[in-house]
Amino acid sequence: MVMETKSIPILLLGCGGVGRHLLRHILSCRSLHSQMEFVNLIPGGCQLFTDSEAKGKIIDVARLLSTSTGLAVVDCSASSEIVDTLKEVMSLGCCVVLANKKPLTCAIEDFEKLVFHFRRIRFESTVGAGLPVIASVTRIIASGDPISRIMGSLSGTLGYVMSELEDGKPFSQVVKAAKSLGFTEPDPRDDLSGMDVARKGLILARLLGWKMSLNDIKVESLYPSEFGPGSMTTEVFLGSAISQLDKSIEERVTAASSKGNVLRYVCVIENSRCQVGLQEIPKDSPLGRLRGSDNVVEICSRCYANSPLVIQGAGAGNDTTAAGVLADIIDLQDLFK
Repeated sequence: MVMETKSIPILLLGCGGVGRHLLRHILSCRSLHSQMEFVNLIPGGCQLFTDSEAKGKIIDVARLLSTSTGLAVVDCSASSEIVDTLKEVMSLGCCVVLANKKPLTCAIEDFEKLVFHFRRIRFESTVGAGLPVIASVTRIIASGDPISRIMGSLSGTLGYVMSELEDGKPFSQVVKAAKSLGFTEPDPRDDLSGMDVARKGLILARLLGWKMSLNDIKVESLYPSEFGPGSMTTEVFLGSAISQLDKSIEERVTAASSKGNVLRYVCVIENSRCQVGLQEIPKDSPLGRLRGSDNVVEICSRCYANSPLVIQGAGAGNDTTAAGVLADIIDLQDLFK
């Protein structure tokens, strides 16, 4: 079948880990998508601008291309300051693809404005990297099947930590190993705080129509506030403080094991509430069988009441996330001329 060749102008925000991998994916997948041409809008490659310069240039490009070829603004940054710019480019008729969770977890009014033109926004990679979590939730909702519960291990880092604790390893040792393997942020407390999982949970809850904010989510941190970044450096935390948490974590692992359960760090969305933290999970359940850094999400609805829809796979990593972003871009191709 002969397909029409299309050109999708892409304005990439954020040339960090995910952004760089996305560029590699675009180049390596040209043969698979020969009908598409990815255009670099900035001659010479990536450029750095100040915040005011960047916003002006983004809006100028969006205004120029929105009425001609169209434009996909792809946000692979970690900025919480970009939401106003994204709303403006959406209002001009452009498409938006997000790997950045923060624009979707700011004020509910901003979220609603971003997703108002749902056909022109994609954000699969904000939850579960390349796993089809967002797509599954939206398809179930679109079918009229009410979702009653979503439960999942949404952090590859914490999934790895929890599964390693089952083998009797001290919490401090596992966290340090995870950092050395590149599974954690430079400061592991960014993962251990649970806030990244909370943001993912908030996105899912808002998709269900719940008008929630991050402050409405009960989040259990795996370290006390006195061990926080405002009280000590990363070096001190990993050097001496974290070992003080070993005993309490070990006691919880042992208590779960005595009941035939395992300890998992999960997000539960149910009854208009969202909570994030440690829970005892049956060992023979999909979440209980989880090993390593995979993500697992269970979705319960009327159609999936007795046997939940289970989505499992690699849910972290720049490469996997970038692949999900590229798939989102390709999914928008029919909107381009």
